[in-house]
Amino acid sequence: MKAILSGLFSGLQARVLAMLLAVLVVFGALTALMLHRQAQTQHEVERVSNAAMQEVAEENLKQRGENMVGPLAELLVNPLYYHDLDGMGALLQGALKQHWIRYVYVFDPQGNVLHDGSESIPGYGLAMEDALAPAAVAAPSLNTQFSDSVMDVSAPIMIGRERLGGVRIGYDLDAMRTLQQRASLQLGTRLKALAEQQLLWMLLLGIALMAVGGAVLWAIQRWLVRPIRSLADAARKIESGHYDVLTSDSARKDELGELIRAFRHMSQSVARHDRDIRTMAYTDALTGQANRLAFREALDERLTRLRGTGRQLALLFADIDDFKRVNDTLGHDVGDEVLLEVSRRIRDVVQRLGGPGAMLARFGGDEFVILVEASSPGMDVRATATALGDALVEELGAPLELREREVFLGISIGISMYPDDAATAAMLMKNGDIAMYQAKLAGKNCARYYDNVMNQAVERHVRLETELRGAWDRGELSMVYQPVFRVSDNAVVGAEALLRWHHPELGEVPPTVFIDVAEKTGLIEMIGPKVMVAACRDAARWPSVDGGAPPFVSVNVSARELRSGDLPRSVAKSLDYSGLDPGRLLVELTETAMIGDEAHAGRLLQQLRATGVRVWLDDFGTGFSGLSHLRRVPVDGVKIDRSFVADILHDADDLALTTAIIAMARSLGITVIAEGVENRAQYELLRERGCDLAQGFSLAYPMSADEFIELCKRTRTDELPV
Repeated sequence: MKAILSGLFSGLQARVLAMLLAVLVVFGALTALMLHRQAQTQHEVERVSNAAMQEVAEENLKQRGENMVGPLAELLVNPLYYHDLDGMGALLQGALKQHWIRYVYVFDPQGNVLHDGSESIPGYGLAMEDALAPAAVAAPSLNTQFSDSVMDVSAPIMIGRERLGGVRIGYDLDAMRTLQQRASLQLGTRLKALAEQQLLWMLLLGIALMAVGGAVLWAIQRWLVRPIRSLADAARKIESGHYDVLTSDSARKDELGELIRAFRHMSQSVARHDRDIRTMAYTDALTGQANRLAFREALDERLTRLRGTGRQLALLFADIDDFKRVNDTLGHDVGDEVLLEVSRRIRDVVQRLGGPGAMLARFGGDEFVILVEASSPGMDVRATATALGDALVEELGAPLELREREVFLGISIGISMYPDDAATAAMLMKNGDIAMYQAKLAGKNCARYYDNVMNQAVERHVRLETELRGAWDRGELSMVYQPVFRVSDNAVVGAEALLRWHHPELGEVPPTVFIDVAEKTGLIEMIGPKVMVAACRDAARWPSVDGGAPPFVSVNVSARELRSGDLPRSVAKSLDYSGLDPGRLLVELTETAMIGDEAHAGRLLQQLRATGVRVWLDDFGTGFSGLSHLRRVPVDGVKIDRSFVADILHDADDLALTTAIIAMARSLGITVIAEGVENRAQYELLRERGCDLAQGFSLAYPMSADEFIELCKRTRTDELPV
């Protein structure tokens, strides 16, 4: 009932109903006004009719009286002249018999009654004393006068010019008024009957209008409101995500039928586009697997269903090892082909071992996530996840053959369990990511389960990142310099700028720890330019050694700084700020920093060398391409990695490699620097092999800028520094 009332009093139907009610109100008002006017008219008609009837009746009565009194006066001449009372009585009695006559008098010239039409004539000889008598006695001719209740008509009785007397007849006006009232009542009754008949017709007309209005409302409800309301309901369902709401076509041929058909086609089109959008929104465009959004919704739904049941669920967070190297060396097109093949292999393993409830999704890049759920009460989810992880490591360890070449990859997998490791989707995914990160730290191409120790390590990493962001401004980061010696004469020729972090709570944070954090978080792009400026500023104060040139300063530059393309401008800004001679600045880059786009790196390094800045290749021999970089990248020196120098006294292979690097570099005119020299024997062996420069703890520990200045001021000695 409430819905019906709501339908009646809302929307288009309500407007039509309001219009009909307004018409009925106007019609009622007009009817009331017309009835009121009709009543006024009836009263006016009755008043005018009464006045007219009274006027006509009085005029007729006057005419009748005059017509009667005049002839009667002539007939009374002889009886009055001869004083024949009987003759007068006979004439007067005939007059008295007529209707409405109240009295008849024959009087003498003095106004005394001679006869009144009765037999006894009780007023004979008496003077007429009524108010109308004087005018009647004195009237020279026919005279009509009125009082409240009588019309008096008199006439003189003349014989020749002699006045014998006169005659008066009094007509009863009350009787006339009685007749008049009777006529007025009949007129009023007739007018009332006409008014009632007219009111009946007005009521019938109002009922007809209401019937027509009801028919119009029904027609609007049937042919207009109901279809429009159906379209509105369909629109609300479409808004809530239910698109297939109009399955049948309308047979109507009018405009509304066209609207219904257009709306149906629109809903079908929206449904089709929604399916396409959902496919795009929930599917990875490259591999066709579920994406992050689809996986997260599925994970939330499954956790809601499993909550409180005691059943387990495993999440495997997988990341392809060294996939960036594929994109950098082979290009993104080959990288996409690799991802397709990897996705196919992972899908096959998941379908074979994951069970019917397993789900695979690609999170983007080289990240894949797998969901394993117990398909039966006896299924061991942890065992299934372990078997699945081992199978994935084995499958992805096999080479991929693409474009007539083999690509070797691996996969690192982190596994987190519900409800043992986390109770929410966000924590489950976070813990899986942490476990995957630990798998990479464990050597890659393996699977690791999450535990609390991993979480502590990640929390420490996050804390270090947070603290490192403001460490420079708080003065916690400082510069130290490790001297570089010329092997031939033990002279100090330069120093490598190193960054140290003294945390007020953690103490000295190892460079390998916070530099790794800075590299992974991108903070190195903020810290690197500041290190460059500080190193150039300190080096500008260094004195010359033994009258020669002042020492150089070498600054390590990260791969991120090189890829940003802003390195030449940053170096130029540091030189301008400090006033340091460009020839005294060396930029150190690792081989891995240039892998992927050697052409871009070569252009940047060429710009640096054009300004006088020298470029060294750090950790030489540990990269993917080895000595080939000396041919493709413009460098001024190479630093032999400490891993080769450490065993040159005991490992023939390391000695051979070191000797080969020195020989090849010298043949190309490139300076050779050995790092990690820990004892005098290594130093002497490097001198024999022709190494140019060396640095290490046995030569000098890293020191402050002021301490390095004091070292430079010492006279040269043949003995190595302690």
